[in-house]
Amino acid sequence: MNKAASIAPQRAWGKGRLVAKTALGQSRIAELYQEGCAKIRLPKTFDASMEAVLINSSGGLTGGDRMVWEVVAGAGTDLTVTTQACEKIYKASADTVAVATRIEVAAGARVDWLPQETILFDHASLSRSLDVELAADATFLAVEAVLLGRKAMGEVVQTGLFRDRWRIRADGKLLHADNLALAGEIASLGQRRVVLDGAVAFATLLYVGPDCEPLLPRLRLLLDGEAGVGISHFQVDGRDKLVARLVAPDGFALRKILIPLISHLRKQKTVPKVWVL
Repeated sequence: MNKAASIAPQRAWGKGRLVAKTALGQSRIAELYQEGCAKIRLPKTFDASMEAVLINSSGGLTGGDRMVWEVVAGAGTDLTVTTQACEKIYKASADTVAVATRIEVAAGARVDWLPQETILFDHASLSRSLDVELAADATFLAVEAVLLGRKAMGEVVQTGLFRDRWRIRADGKLLHADNLALAGEIASLGQRRVVLDGAVAFATLLYVGPDCEPLLPRLRLLLDGEAGVGISHFQVDGRDKLVARLVAPDGFALRKILIPLISHLRKQKTVPKVWVL
């Protein structure tokens, strides 16, 4: 037996945890933990908010890799969480990438979860989850965008697995549940009109806050004339949420739709600087 063949391949593992608190009217670090390939950097801000940049120092993920991110926004804090770059999910020879994100937003706090796009390569396998606990008057904005290969590089995702699970709770009650699965012949699935209608870039946007209804007309105006997009306003147990579904022919076109929406929901504050470097 070939000894080298019997050795299990090395897998990436990372866990990052950030807890924010208020101090002298500013959002500041209460706790910072980093393990493995998970790194967190905190660029200087020029207002009372805090920005955190998540980094996977392994340079991408493949079958069997594991990442865990935990974010806790203490009472009254204002925290934006993004990523240094797009997360790349490479071809998996075996097993599935697992990425779990857990976020807690305390009373009067706000978290904007704005990672850059996840890029799936052909034969990639990814299972991802987002679990959020919101206090009574917390505000939460989340955007997750996915690219099926990089169109400019001529990449095509023929087969693979992508599972995405969202569970958002407010005051312990389920406010939003979302399950998405693309499995097997992804290229064929994506051609179906009820799936992606040939698009290779898509995103989900969720906003929970007391001002959903006043924000909605401008969002619809921004989306007017855009194909493959839709936004809805819901009220669940007295809590308001906005949910938008977006598809586009490529990542650049998707960003052109997303960025004005994000800016509007952030009170004209644009996306984090790492998005445009």
